[in-house]
Amino acid sequence: MASQFFGLNIAYTGLLANNASLNTTSNNIANVHTEGFSRQQVVRQASEAIRIFQTYGSAGAGVDTLAIERVRDEFYDTKFWNNNQKVGEYGIKEYYMKQIETYFTDDGKATGFKTIFDKMMVTGLQELMKDPSSDSAKAQFVGTASALTEYFRNLAGNMQELQRDVNKEIKLKVDEINSLAGEIATLNTQINVVELSGSNANELRDRRNLLLDQLSEIVDIHVTETPIVDANDPDRVTGANRFMVKIGGEQLLVDTSEFFGLECVAKSGYEKVHQTDIDGLYDVYWKNGQEFNLYNASMGGTLQGLIQMRDGANGEYFHGEVTEVGTTADGRQDTVTIAVDVGYLQDLNKCNLSEQGGIINLGNREFYYDSWTFNKSFDEQGKAVYSYTFTLSDSDLNKQRLTNDRVGKVANISKGLDYQGIPYYMSQMNEWIRQFSQHVNDIFSSGYNTAGAPGSNFFTGNHEYENAQYELPKEYRYDIYDYEAYQKQVTALVESGMTEEEAKKAAGIKVDVSSDSYYKLQAKNFDVLYTLEADASLLATRKEFSDGVEQTDLLEELKSMSYDEKQMSFRGSNASEFLQCVLSDIALNASRANIFSKNFTDIKGVIDNQRISISGVDEDEEAINLIKFQNGYNLASKMIQTLTEIYDRLILETGV
Repeated sequence: MASQFFGLNIAYTGLLANNASLNTTSNNIANVHTEGFSRQQVVRQASEAIRIFQTYGSAGAGVDTLAIERVRDEFYDTKFWNNNQKVGEYGIKEYYMKQIETYFTDDGKATGFKTIFDKMMVTGLQELMKDPSSDSAKAQFVGTASALTEYFRNLAGNMQELQRDVNKEIKLKVDEINSLAGEIATLNTQINVVELSGSNANELRDRRNLLLDQLSEIVDIHVTETPIVDANDPDRVTGANRFMVKIGGEQLLVDTSEFFGLECVAKSGYEKVHQTDIDGLYDVYWKNGQEFNLYNASMGGTLQGLIQMRDGANGEYFHGEVTEVGTTADGRQDTVTIAVDVGYLQDLNKCNLSEQGGIINLGNREFYYDSWTFNKSFDEQGKAVYSYTFTLSDSDLNKQRLTNDRVGKVANISKGLDYQGIPYYMSQMNEWIRQFSQHVNDIFSSGYNTAGAPGSNFFTGNHEYENAQYELPKEYRYDIYDYEAYQKQVTALVESGMTEEEAKKAAGIKVDVSSDSYYKLQAKNFDVLYTLEADASLLATRKEFSDGVEQTDLLEELKSMSYDEKQMSFRGSNASEFLQCVLSDIALNASRANIFSKNFTDIKGVIDNQRISISGVDEDEEAINLIKFQNGYNLASKMIQTLTEIYDRLILETGV
């Protein structure tokens, strides 16, 4: 049976409950503008009733204040994180695509491709055709050509500088991931310490969620939290939890109080993937030495956007089937021949393989290679057959030798990112330059200059480390090596003493990576022949030796080639339409990045509003709560006052 003071105890529990609610309301109001703060509420429950042996059965015992909990919906947190990675990815793409668009845009002034190209192939060529024997007209034409090469060199420099900026930002983002992961792990420990005592670590959990919001913009995250049970008593709730954060497609970053840091390691020169890549691009590894999968399709966020901008080659990468393994003449190094059947690998003008060596995967085993050779031959039906022969590095880099069991297996170098990033646009420039240079050089080298001397190449490339230029001889021109030339070569080899089978195997054109082929010609080293810049009178202007010095047939051929896609075709367009082709790609990617960035940013706002509607502090609602709990506190106080008067009368005014 309840005592005479039972009512006082009931009023006291009400006083405590309303006091806790008032304090919680005060805390909510104080943090109304605190970023990441979740509204808190007091969880109440009616105290267990006391059984009394009366007709009314039991008596209420007041109210229990169980906990102060934050109001949060994990469903909206997960939605926010999933969307936030898209905001980060497309936001960074939008930023860098705008820069690329600025580099390529032609505003009709002296800095754009079409303007410079027309000055050479229209204005300069027309002036030269008026007086082909004029040295000043020749010098003017050579000058306009030099302006075109300078345009590409500057453009390549800008693109490489942009790649360098992207690479630096990748390192900054990796450092930021480490910082956030370390703080999350520390918070996990603090949260478990608090909650092991039975309390809720509301503010610490809010701080952790805010860090996860920031992390989700950099990379995709997957968060799980599971209670830690007592092994000896599985039914006992310990209050501690195992909190794990996975990134980059389920790669574990944080496991409760432990986090696995990342580090950036600059690639060596012999580890480059693309010919156009700058030195020192970063690979990312876990600090335990395991490689972090940067090319995981599930990875999102700013990091994915940066990787795609830095390494994206429109899905084009080297791959084929191993057909033969062998060794070099001295037997110290292994060689492997790989047949290729995709168009961009069969055209050396499109080639973007590293010229400094790299890493090749042969049947899921990685090997370093020093150099490669491009091979073109023909089968029995006269169909062209293309392959590459790689010379693998010695035992200092490759600890295992190549064996015949690799034959028939798939070979690949890196993996193609299906995005048009910086390597793609650099490769597009190189392809146009190689094609255009080949056609221009073919025309000028087939004619004669005013003095009657044979013409020479017009365009070439500058050596990177030498004050010299590439010769670009026709013996490395695979594009003019046809089946007839192949048959003649086979016949000559048979006459020299080879069997027909040996001759067919040996025949074909081979372009070594170190040879002065057009593969060496890039936007960054594109230039006019030094001798022509020094003496423009050497420029050929007529096709036949017997033609007069005023003959312009060679120049007419050059003019026709520049605007006729049947003579030179770049992606189905003529030479002058290079910019339209590339700008269409840039404009499409820039527009796509802009649209998706805006869309996902808008969705982010919607989801965040949904989160705020649940966990945010509403000033009006808290003002109402303040009045409600104040009234409750006052009523509990009045109840205590009333009971005090009753006890005074009972104790002091009754008795004997």
